[in-house]
Amino acid sequence: MQDDINPVEPGQAPAQPEPAPGAIPEPEAPRSRKAVWLAMGAVALALGLIWVAPGIEPHDETAPGAGDFPGEPEDDQAAGKPAQLDFTLKDMHGVDVHLASFKGKVILLNFWATWCGPCRAEIPSLVELQEQYKDDLVVLGLSVDDTAEKLLPYAAEFKMNYPVLVGNGREDVQEAFGPLFGIPVSVIIGRDGVIAKKHSGIATKEQIEREIKTLL
Repeated sequence: MQDDINPVEPGQAPAQPEPAPGAIPEPEAPRSRKAVWLAMGAVALALGLIWVAPGIEPHDETAPGAGDFPGEPEDDQAAGKPAQLDFTLKDMHGVDVHLASFKGKVILLNFWATWCGPCRAEIPSLVELQEQYKDDLVVLGLSVDDTAEKLLPYAAEFKMNYPVLVGNGREDVQEAFGPLFGIPVSVIIGRDGVIAKKHSGIATKEQIEREIKTLL
C-alpha cells in the first residue's frame, strides 16, 4: 500500500504537494509485468554469457561451438515439436503477416526488444544471415513489447532487412514458443514446420549458421 505522507529525508528534495480537491491526477504510464520479467531475464542471460566466456573456466577453444552460450535446459525440449504457425501479427508498417505463409522455408523466429542490449548486439548477424540465405531462410523479428512507432526508426538504423513484427500484447505467441525466461530467444523452424532448435540468449552468427545449414 502506498504511503499517504512521504517524510523528507536529509539531502532529499521535498515531496510534491497533494493535488487540489477535484483535480484529475496525471495518469502514470502503464507497465507490463511481462516486460519487467523479460528484462530481468535478459540480464540473467547476459550474465550467463559472461560466465561461459573464455577464461572463466577451462574449455577447448578448438571444439565446434566453443564459446557458444548454451541457452536454457528447457530449450532442448522444444526440438522436434510442430511449430505453432497459425498466428497472424501486424508488422511495423501495419500489414498482416501470417506465420504459416513462410512454411517451406527455414524460419528463424527471433524474440527481441529495442531496450535489450544483447538483442542489439545480435541484430547485425541476423541481417547478414538473411542476406546470405535469402532464397531459403526468412528471419522474423518479433518485438515483445515495442510499438510500431518505436520500431520504425530502430529498424532503419540497423538496416533490418527482414519482417519486424509487433508482439506487444501478443502473449499468446510468446507462450506458444515459450517459456521465455528473457530475450533474445531464437526459434529455428525447418521447412516442414517442425522446431529444430530453440536458443535462449545471444548467439553468434557462426552458431546460428551451423544450425541453419543442417536444414537447407
